[in-house]
Amino acid sequence: MSLLDNTIILFYFILVVLIGLYYSRKRDQDSADYFLSGRNAGWFAIGVSLFATNISSEHFIGLAGSGASRGIAVAPFEWMAVIILILSGYFLAPLYVKAGVFTFPEFIGKRFDKKNRLYLSSLTILVYIFVKISITLFAGGLLLQEVLDWDIYTSTLVMVMLTGLYTVIGGMKAVIYTQIFQTVFFLGGAILLTIFGLHEVGGLRGLFNKLPSDYFTLIKSASDPDFPWTGILFGAPIIGFWYWCTDQYIIQRLLSAKNSVEAQRGSYLTAILKILPVFVLVIPGLIAVALFPGAKGDRAYPFLLTSRILPAGIKGIVVAGLFAAIMSSLAGIFNSASALFTMDIYRSLNPKASERKLVLVGRIATVIIVISAILWVPMIKFISSEIYIYLQSMQAYIGPPIAALFLLSLAYKEVNSKGAIWGLAIGGVLGLVRLLIEMLVRDYEITNNVLSWFVGINYLHFAIILFVISSATMIIVSRLYPLSVLTAIKYEEVR
Repeated sequence: MSLLDNTIILFYFILVVLIGLYYSRKRDQDSADYFLSGRNAGWFAIGVSLFATNISSEHFIGLAGSGASRGIAVAPFEWMAVIILILSGYFLAPLYVKAGVFTFPEFIGKRFDKKNRLYLSSLTILVYIFVKISITLFAGGLLLQEVLDWDIYTSTLVMVMLTGLYTVIGGMKAVIYTQIFQTVFFLGGAILLTIFGLHEVGGLRGLFNKLPSDYFTLIKSASDPDFPWTGILFGAPIIGFWYWCTDQYIIQRLLSAKNSVEAQRGSYLTAILKILPVFVLVIPGLIAVALFPGAKGDRAYPFLLTSRILPAGIKGIVVAGLFAAIMSSLAGIFNSASALFTMDIYRSLNPKASERKLVLVGRIATVIIVISAILWVPMIKFISSEIYIYLQSMQAYIGPPIAALFLLSLAYKEVNSKGAIWGLAIGGVLGLVRLLIEMLVRDYEITNNVLSWFVGINYLHFAIILFVISSATMIIVSRLYPLSVLTAIKYEEVR
């Protein structure tokens, strides 16, 4: 890293904090200002913020690592999001905006009851703190340790504290506008690395010549351990639907729109941007293994960055882009978790709380979440590359029951609150059992045939099974305990 590179990184830090503090300057905020940017966000801000929230350090490591190990077979995951975002924008964005809610659990609570709302809020907060934050910090720390030779604790502390500073003060507005700036950095850095890497490898022709043809096979067999076509076709959409259509981390941007048209256009913009990661994050993984045959898995992207293919100045932009991707996602986690606690849990217990009190609780909740992230930093040393994979696959064990709940809540009016909570509970327990058994079998080398078979089910196929079981439970329990008049009225109101 040259003096110019370090100057660019310092410039990034100064500018992002100044932007965050500038949009934090308004003091008399109400809860809509703090959590939803005053419900006044335009389509461009929504679309870019959605993209920035989605792309983080695990994408740089995970997509490049998959590219280096398996080629472009991971591409359908990213491109599936394009279809889901278009459908979400057309059908669901107007529904969310019209509902006038702060959170997805609040939307579900309108359809069912407080019990389902509190369950979803509590589960989501725990997942954010112990899964999303840990994935982001681990992947980010790994990258920065490899590239800058920074101590992993120092780098994560710097990112958490700086991100927490403007997120606590400014709320959603500060998050959205810093994310627009951060997107320019991380997308620009990824594009520059891809361009210089392709030049070094001899262009696309050189890349094709240096790698086996299997690296350019998009569709794998149904027995493929990582990307079976059956899992991609039926399992990936379930996970994608949960993530893009029900995760508070994502839909909070749609809820911030000034109207349904802006929300729709923002979703369409994100769909266009989601075409890019395959070319600027997966392709670098192929370039890395073509130039350095030993650079596979988690080490592919760091290997490419620490090589000498990037001139001074360009490397600084690329590394600043990594900081931008990490911080943009952390800001989204902090603000979303704070909204869930304040609006779903605290306001439920204190329905007469003033707007000023809600904003204060939101800030305190954000501070507590930031502190939790800082306290979680020492645990990073216990996260190996294998556990990182476990954490990534957890979305297949968490998402399907929630996706089933949302789809049935809209399409099947006979589903009631009792069926909903039973479906969520049984689906959640099955997902947790799968995760625990998977860790036991792989870490302690348990050879029981039944357990090995259970763990051997591809996680995408397991997502399908979990979705079916959760859906069936909701329908059966709801039929055993028929729809009440009150629930029927709620259903029609939501419709």
